[in-house]
Amino acid sequence: MQSTTSQEFIAAMRTVASSVSVVTTDGDAGRYGATVSAFCSVSANPPTVLVCLNAASTIAAKVSDNRAFCVNVLPDHASYIADRFAGRHDTFIQDRFEGMDVTGPDFGPVHGLAGATSLQCQLAQAVMEGTHLICIGRVTQIALGSEMPLTYLAGQYQTSVPTKAAMP
Repeated sequence: MQSTTSQEFIAAMRTVASSVSVVTTDGDAGRYGATVSAFCSVSANPPTVLVCLNAASTIAAKVSDNRAFCVNVLPDHASYIADRFAGRHDTFIQDRFEGMDVTGPDFGPVHGLAGATSLQCQLAQAVMEGTHLICIGRVTQIALGSEMPLTYLAGQYQTSVPTKAAMP
């Protein structure tokens, strides 16, 4: 069996479009948020999702300690929010939430971001794999946002463009 290098894997994954989401958490361990690209549904019964967080990151530690998180799938016009929570403004702001509209759904300790499709989750399980913590969350509340998500492909933010199926 041939082994794949991490560079080959990264190059392949750059060809896969994914929605851009911000994971937020709040609780005894404190409030924090980070942009993630690895988010997907797991099950509809019970409603369950997963996010993959770098195990050495602040967001992984806070989600683990708070035992709750919110996945905010960003609308197509919110690249500035993605940049903020990706840490691109950390050199000149103290708090990633500073100046952000967090008047989205109030799910208790964890707030959704305005305009995003937000899924409030209780941490059901966390599994280490390689460098990442796979956080499996049971969805407890949902707020629908924009139907057109911000996407990421080939190292750039993209917007989705609906197409009609080609006729044979």
